[in-house]
Amino acid sequence: MSGKRFTNSSVQLKPDPRYQSKLVAKFINCMMWEGKKSTAQRVFYDAMDIIGSRVKDAPPLEVFEAAMGNVKPAIEVRSKRVGGQNYQVPMQVNRKRQQSLAIRWILQAVRTRTGMPTCQRLAAELLSASNKEGAAIQTRTNVHRMADANRAFAHFAW
Repeated sequence: MSGKRFTNSSVQLKPDPRYQSKLVAKFINCMMWEGKKSTAQRVFYDAMDIIGSRVKDAPPLEVFEAAMGNVKPAIEVRSKRVGGQNYQVPMQVNRKRQQSLAIRWILQAVRTRTGMPTCQRLAAELLSASNKEGAAIQTRTNVHRMADANRAFAHFAW
């Protein structure tokens, strides 16, 4: 069989239309339900407009990037089986997984909030995450706390 094989790394993600950011495009793709990208874009851009109206000193894209940076975990625990027992071993997280976990935790926090339109929930969560508060930051803190508690098993890291 001849020809070029495509892998995930060969397919390039195009930047989003408004901010020309691949991180925003990735976030919108992860936020999308049932292939409705235009709906996900509208929700995200409405949230950025809300952030822009609430925060006057920083552009909304900087608030989004700060929130993503604050939510990214440095270490996590992974299960490792040694001698018939499972240990929670703390390990460093690579950049790609840091980004995907941050996106996942922010969206999970947005979806658990209730009583407001999604764009307002997203704006509130991004603002609180940029201030190192909120549910996504709490998830990151719990992961770091668990890794710190299991530091005795770090010698099992592979």
